[in-house]
Amino acid sequence: MKFSDVIGQEEAKNRLRDLVKEHRIPNTLMLCGPAGSGKMALALAFASYLLGERDGETSLLSDPRAIANAEAMLAKWEHPDLHFTFPVIKPTGTSPDHKMSSDDFISRWNAMLLKSPYFTMDSWLSAMEAANQQAIIGAGESDELIKKLSLKSSQGGYKVSIIWLPERMNVECANKLLKLLEEPPHQTIFIMVCEEPELLLDTIKSRTQRIDIKRIDDADIEQALIERRAIDTEHAHRIARIASGNWLRALENLDAGNENRAFLDMFIMLMRLAYQRDIRELKKWSEVIASYGREKQRRFISYTMSLIRENFMYNFQVPELCFMTLEEETFSRKFARFINEANVIDINDLLQKARRDIGQNANARIVFFDLALQMIVLLIRK
Repeated sequence: MKFSDVIGQEEAKNRLRDLVKEHRIPNTLMLCGPAGSGKMALALAFASYLLGERDGETSLLSDPRAIANAEAMLAKWEHPDLHFTFPVIKPTGTSPDHKMSSDDFISRWNAMLLKSPYFTMDSWLSAMEAANQQAIIGAGESDELIKKLSLKSSQGGYKVSIIWLPERMNVECANKLLKLLEEPPHQTIFIMVCEEPELLLDTIKSRTQRIDIKRIDDADIEQALIERRAIDTEHAHRIARIASGNWLRALENLDAGNENRAFLDMFIMLMRLAYQRDIRELKKWSEVIASYGREKQRRFISYTMSLIRENFMYNFQVPELCFMTLEEETFSRKFARFINEANVIDINDLLQKARRDIGQNANARIVFFDLALQMIVLLIRK
């Protein structure tokens, strides 16, 4: 994968190139940024460059045959010096003695990367057929990584370890990885791709060089939609603005049956039933949401928080401050007045608590029914 395949992010690309040019590549890099910003795409492009992929006409390898060989292996993500670590589940029926690792799902992982370097945790859970299970990086992963990285580079250059969402490591895995970072194997580069760095051990963070990846510029998303998706300029401009720097969100808006449209329907139902104080129907609503997988439940809460914010800003009648689809704006014209200074903070706090509780495996039916009941009280505040 080349840097040119990454949407926007020219500043980050140049910084990574400079690390190589100036011989200042740290043993551990941590790319942090919001969802859809292209962190993983940048990690893959940088790893590919370190392993011989050409950036324009430039390659770290000098032999044309070695370059061609490296690019052929990287095209399938099967380079022997590139190692992936990512959260996995433990499928039903797996032996209790088996410690799960990325190797158990590597073929599915590679297949997903070949489709696109832009993806979500939900996409990965779907690829693993995870149902309601939550994915983690366990001790089995660190054991396998130590074995792999103890070997010499098969191609005589760098060994690269990409760790996707290291914040999902359990304590045992994190402590073992820390020892590996403290004494990294020769010519080994770790690239962590992180969305919630605050959840990582401070001792791990202190051993990384952090690069914050910003949201993608609207102009870059607009251009990518026109060039890669053949979208007309006017439509691409509106989608880019709504996407707010998130390429995945831009793609969702191209899909007529995208998840956010379903979330909007559930949001509208919640607000109407709460306004009507229809407790029986609110209970049914909470059971429907509870039937979602936990990752989807968390995404619904995040979507609701976002729409609450947009409705609050809509009251100021400043179009530049609002980022809603046409369907969302149609509902908000009449609903926005119910989100005001008297309740917007408490509603946001309520949703944050629900998201935290779901992340801690609380009973989803109780969490969402409680949320619905409290929404009755909060909506009438003026």
